[in-house]
Amino acid sequence: MPKHVAIIMDGNGRWAKKRLLNRINGHEKGAEAVRTIVQTARKLNIAVLTLYAFSTENWQRPQPEISGLMLLLRRFLASERQTMIDNEIRLNTIGQIDRLPQAVRDNLSAVMDATATNRKMVLNLALSYGARAEIVEMVKQIASKARQGAVDPEEITPETVAGHLYTRGMPDVDLLIRTSGEMRISNFLLWQIAYSEIFFTQTLWPDFGEDEFVTILKDYQHRERRFGAVP
Repeated sequence: MPKHVAIIMDGNGRWAKKRLLNRINGHEKGAEAVRTIVQTARKLNIAVLTLYAFSTENWQRPQPEISGLMLLLRRFLASERQTMIDNEIRLNTIGQIDRLPQAVRDNLSAVMDATATNRKMVLNLALSYGARAEIVEMVKQIASKARQGAVDPEEITPETVAGHLYTRGMPDVDLLIRTSGEMRISNFLLWQIAYSEIFFTQTLWPDFGEDEFVTILKDYQHRERRFGAVP
């Protein structure tokens, strides 16, 4: 089984459009899919699940949609808090969290504090996240330490870089899944997916469920991961 699964949850808007619904209705249905996949990942003992929930580029969307998404996030946190506690799931966030509304940050902090001692699974919510911004921040941190003499530039290694990313201390992504048929990475975990197995599915995120998730995991188990070496 993969230790770290990351998912680009795409297709909420198209799911709603096909049904002549508001985009927020699609996001509401997508939140149900999140609940299902988190529960399935925990049941299958996946150590880390990272979900691309809101990108830095998503701030360009219409304000009513952004406000609706933030409200949905707060509702999700409230409804799933006890479930995460009961199932030993630790909530973590990656991204420019300071850009989120204060009420959302307060809710996130409360659930992260409540689940801080959980050890069975880490649920990473990528919020206001962009991989290029993450890499720029990492470079700034290491450059600052080098200027202060705390880091020798000649001794910087891949481990040094990884230790200054949002995901420090976590394993690299083993399996990356993107729903909705789009075949691009969209500025997501560019460093962490260097050797990931990638699976693209035509299924729109609100329709993505346990059965398809398990099918993809079985496909992963039959892939040969060589990391550039000869098997």
